[in-house]
Amino acid sequence: MTPHIRPHVRTAALALAVLLTAAACAKAEEPQSAPAATSTAGQQVVQSPSGTAGPTCTLQQFGGTKFDLKTATVGFSQSEKEANPFRIAETKSIKDEAAKLGITNLKVTNAQSQFSKQITDVQQLIAQGVKLLVIAPLNSDGWEPVLQQAAAKKIPIITVDRKINAKACSDYLTFIGSDFYEQGKRAADRMIDALSGKGKVAILLGAPGNNVTTERTNGFKDRVKEKAPGITISFEQTGEFAREKGQQVTEQLIQSNPDINGIYAENDEMALGAVTALKGAGKEPGTIKIVSVDGTRSAVQGIADGWLHAVIESNPRFGPLAFETAQKFLDGQAIPDKVIISDRDYDTSNAKDSLGEAY
Repeated sequence: MTPHIRPHVRTAALALAVLLTAAACAKAEEPQSAPAATSTAGQQVVQSPSGTAGPTCTLQQFGGTKFDLKTATVGFSQSEKEANPFRIAETKSIKDEAAKLGITNLKVTNAQSQFSKQITDVQQLIAQGVKLLVIAPLNSDGWEPVLQQAAAKKIPIITVDRKINAKACSDYLTFIGSDFYEQGKRAADRMIDALSGKGKVAILLGAPGNNVTTERTNGFKDRVKEKAPGITISFEQTGEFAREKGQQVTEQLIQSNPDINGIYAENDEMALGAVTALKGAGKEPGTIKIVSVDGTRSAVQGIADGWLHAVIESNPRFGPLAFETAQKFLDGQAIPDKVIISDRDYDTSNAKDSLGEAY
């Protein structure tokens, strides 16, 4: 079922306050579907809690000591090369919010899409005396060396946009990001609609080894199986979340599966690579339906131009919510083990008018 549009959008601050107030009480149900904001206006919006909230963590439970964010050394570890608009917007959001809050000692690293480098980067940040770590993990596993060192010094870790497989409130504080399984389901809804429930679909898989790829894939497949038995997923290959790789895989796809009807790209960069491949093959806009996830300006423009059918947003502007969450934690408030944001949809009905809100 396509999510209902909210009649009003709360500000991120109010929504988080509501979430944290409920979070202090008890355990929450996962929402059945991610409500789509009518407009994020560039800002992340926290989903209103459904029922009661999940496990929480306080500074006392964590065993940490309060410090002043403005004067503390704070580390942000970016995972991927900033050729991807998502990563550019994400890093900018962290830097801009730190500057706005007067955080004077923010240290930013970039792992250049190398997991071993990201581990080294974060270990160096710990050695440099950071009091808070905000990490955009490249992979979900393999973080044990970092987690042990951070835990020994009681450094809270906030992960953004991808999860790490570890224990909240001891190994890390919280995860802030989207419901990736729900994104996959919503992408499937759009594909089912585009193909009237029948046809052959290819999946351009994201990079292996992280929860985003796994959950966006499972959500899509489960929804297709549930709602559209007439759709066959006839091709799957990783495009590694990269435009060039997405183009290469799509070139192979249209050779091996010339009768393909739809492409589900697990991020916009791969979708845009697919568009380049389709143009090179002489295809007309819209003959192969493309649905993707992210909400970059180029992808939203692709909808307006007729090449993409729909895009499910994944908002990268984590700065305000990450630092607000950290401050609430330092003030003694209970922080949920995950803070799930709402993501909108882009399609032909709103693409042109929404370009200014894409990144």
